[in-house]
Amino acid sequence: MRLLITRPMPEKVLAAARARFDVVLRADHAVLSDAELRAALRDFDVVMPTLGDRFQAEVFADVPQPRARLLANFGVGYNHIDVAAARAAGVAVTNTPGAVTDATADIAMALILMTARRLGEGERMVRAGRWGGWGPTQMLGAHVTGKTVGIIGMGRIGKAIARRCHYGFGMEVVFHNRSTVADAGVPARQVPMEAAMGADFVVVAVPGGAATHHLIGAEAFAAMKRTGIFINIARGDVVDEAALVAALAEGRIAGAGLDVYEFEPKVPAALMAMENVTLLPHLGTACLEVRENMGLMAVDNLVAHLEGRDLPNRV
Repeated sequence: MRLLITRPMPEKVLAAARARFDVVLRADHAVLSDAELRAALRDFDVVMPTLGDRFQAEVFADVPQPRARLLANFGVGYNHIDVAAARAAGVAVTNTPGAVTDATADIAMALILMTARRLGEGERMVRAGRWGGWGPTQMLGAHVTGKTVGIIGMGRIGKAIARRCHYGFGMEVVFHNRSTVADAGVPARQVPMEAAMGADFVVVAVPGGAATHHLIGAEAFAAMKRTGIFINIARGDVVDEAALVAALAEGRIAGAGLDVYEFEPKVPAALMAMENVTLLPHLGTACLEVRENMGLMAVDNLVAHLEGRDLPNRV
């Protein structure tokens, strides 16, 4: 089978793919263009796409009888793929759940600490040669240990964040989830959205897609404390970025830590100008072993398709 891999991958992943498929590796780190999206469906048996490769309904409409029969997504999030349109065209979709959980939860904790303790701001001060020495009132931030965390979305990643917050920092955990969660894995209370947004630290860990687009907007930010810190490690368009900028600019919340953006890779100039905002370049899963595990999981889905077996991670 002819396989298109849409971005450069770790060598371990490429070796596993090349052992079973005729691989065409696209060397460009940019997302697939409109023409490339259609060519992927038309010219390949299977495709390994990833974040930003927008296989939307209009793409399938333009290739009504695709040669491709599987989009083995590299990543747990698949809101860039219209799964219903793919299914209607006879194309299966898989993802890579589980492989990303701990790495993403670690980034959430990093953003909590960086934003609360003003670590990015402090490093910039040192690198700029503006540090004049230690002082009792220098760069006072917010204490994390013992505070309350509100987690929006209590799936695998939300539970992993809860474990770190509870066991690592003695934090009280409250969470909001669309369905009832019988076991959060730690002592925790499921509460309405407004109550979760009222925690000292709010972390968003919901999947992307139409159901969660702009889930966090002006109304949600209005429920936060003025001392509250907002963290997003989910998908950028879960947050109304203009509402976030307004909440920060008007001092209605104390700070934010972001790994994802609504119009990624574009980051609003207003956010970049704010010292109380930590900005990371989508590093949630950026560990070699994690990316290898993600890729090998995607290859497992491809091999299952090749051998006519049930797909391990069909979505």
